[in-house]
Amino acid sequence: MPHEQTLDASLIAEIASKVPKLSRDDRETLIACLMARMKRHGQRLFYALYPDENETWQAPANKHFNPGSTIYARALYPKHLEFFRAGAKYRERCFMAANKVSKTLGGGGYETACHLTGLYPPWWEGRRFENPTRVWTAGKTNETTRDIIQATLLGEVAHRGQRKVMSGTGVVPGALLGDPSWKQGVQDLVDTIKVRHVSGGWSTLGLKSYQQGRGSFEGTSQHGIWLDEEPPLDVYGECLIRTATTDGIIMLTFTPLEGMSEVVMGFLPAEMRPQADS
Repeated sequence: MPHEQTLDASLIAEIASKVPKLSRDDRETLIACLMARMKRHGQRLFYALYPDENETWQAPANKHFNPGSTIYARALYPKHLEFFRAGAKYRERCFMAANKVSKTLGGGGYETACHLTGLYPPWWEGRRFENPTRVWTAGKTNETTRDIIQATLLGEVAHRGQRKVMSGTGVVPGALLGDPSWKQGVQDLVDTIKVRHVSGGWSTLGLKSYQQGRGSFEGTSQHGIWLDEEPPLDVYGECLIRTATTDGIIMLTFTPLEGMSEVVMGFLPAEMRPQADS
């Protein structure tokens, strides 16, 4: 059975309680409705993140949560909230931290979803875009872009009839996703996809990788660029150019595995930078 059609125990009990009273057609209709409800719940990860108080994930399992997993209260993520707030003041931001602290989902992924959809939560103090946006996001390789960034934002590859689509179980609400175009030569990697914006128009998300080289970052201006994992300096410079005319933003989320690189040094306060020998 496909993942999005999995039923939890409470729904099975609900079906069982009604089955003796229903005809076969009605039972099938009920099951179809419950499956559709579970699918919709699974596509609403965005609305579950950063709650006022700790909550429990009630929908089917996804890349980040199993049923019954705790989604922790917003106040427990002060560094993430600081990162968001800084967007109102700074065009370039870096979330440099250890692994497994939710830089990807809770940092760059969540904010990217906000800018694509215009669904800023009431507590949001960061940068806002009032109209549909053009956003790029990129990782080190085509495969990491697909397996990490794409899965975080869009969920898993699925099928709607004969068409290959995204499941919508990522942080961008599934109901707002258009049909993707697919990158040539890389299995199941989205090239671009439209995202419905609250203003009524469509934002455009493009997925790239550093593996494609600086040249692939030339071209159109962008409102936002999210770089998950440290980029080469020439790629970062090209991203600055792409966002210059829009007064756009660049977000970096990574663990500094390359040491004191030029990109890392550019975001460190002066007192934290190594001093050259005199």
